[in-house]
Amino acid sequence: MGVALGRTFPTSKRNCNNLRRRALCVLLIAAAIIWAAPLLGLIAAGKPVAGCLGFPARTRFVPHPPFDWVAFLALSLPFAGMVALYGAAFAKMRIRLVARAEQPFPWWSWLGLILIAIGWPIAWGAASVPDEWRRHTFTPLWLGYILAVNGLSFRYQSWAPLTHRTAWFVSLFPASVVVWWLFEHLNRFSGNWYYVGLEASDDWSYFAQTTLPFSTVIPAVASTWAWLKRMPRIGAESFVAIGTHALPAWLALATGSIALSCIGIWPDLLFPALWLAPIFVLYALQRLLLGQTLFAPLRHGDWRPLLQPALAALLCGLVWELWNSGSLAKWHYSIPYAQRWHVFEMPLVGYFGYLPFGIECALVMDLMARCVERRAVWPLGRDRA
Repeated sequence: MGVALGRTFPTSKRNCNNLRRRALCVLLIAAAIIWAAPLLGLIAAGKPVAGCLGFPARTRFVPHPPFDWVAFLALSLPFAGMVALYGAAFAKMRIRLVARAEQPFPWWSWLGLILIAIGWPIAWGAASVPDEWRRHTFTPLWLGYILAVNGLSFRYQSWAPLTHRTAWFVSLFPASVVVWWLFEHLNRFSGNWYYVGLEASDDWSYFAQTTLPFSTVIPAVASTWAWLKRMPRIGAESFVAIGTHALPAWLALATGSIALSCIGIWPDLLFPALWLAPIFVLYALQRLLLGQTLFAPLRHGDWRPLLQPALAALLCGLVWELWNSGSLAKWHYSIPYAQRWHVFEMPLVGYFGYLPFGIECALVMDLMARCVERRAVWPLGRDRA
């Protein structure tokens, strides 16, 4: 076995196959916990679960308590903490000059820009575009984004997930479908968003219209994460080192499972658990079943595997909300105590959810890399720091 940055590299075919099986087990067990825990919580509380069992999970507007200053400030504290953390990270950056590569923009990145240039006006109804066209623009727009951002990475780093880790990158599309349908399932209990503008006469039509857009979510975050790597980096020893022991993993698993089980009982109080609890479950299972996690570099004070994907998801979130704001088939939000000061359709405090969501995406990316490539996702790109 060889070790670098807290990451173990299997050297035999048997160990590689074991890594793949264990990573797959982590994904399956995590999915089972995330799906079942809220149902078990409702059963324990004596509440009916029949309305939460059907598939696909259809959204509807759920009224929540109105804006409240105390709750709003409490919900804003984690976001303020993350802003402070990023401020400290930027202050500790080791600036490095990145020589501009001689690579031209690949042809497929131009295709991505064309998809955006055509899809955006259609999505927003330019020149009286038929509604049937407008309802199906999310997937072309985000495929365009994915191609364009991969092209930027390739242009400036001579590396992109699409071209250099193709099998892993392609695997993120079906993984994204499963992950987002799990979030749709959790939203049955919290009722924080709902869709409008869809024309779905039956469950199959609804599933078909939503699944393709869902498939682009994690690849978009992965592409943005790869592009962020060309920015000045956070030094490997910039922050406090944090150990990753087994006991905290057991506590994280218990905390995440309990929070998920209670989300349907107290949805107005525990709706942030929809974004936070899956991190605890995924991290804990990865630590307990694999003995290694995406967060292993934190032992050396290297917080990039946590900070970079969180920022990537936030940047994607801004584009998601921008394109959503003028679209026909779109989502609206219903957030307890914080439904005020919208940036596009999203209440301001809601953007905090993109930060933990990015970490969840990174954990799934890492597990998919272990399944497909039989190696960890980090470091992402040519930088082996």
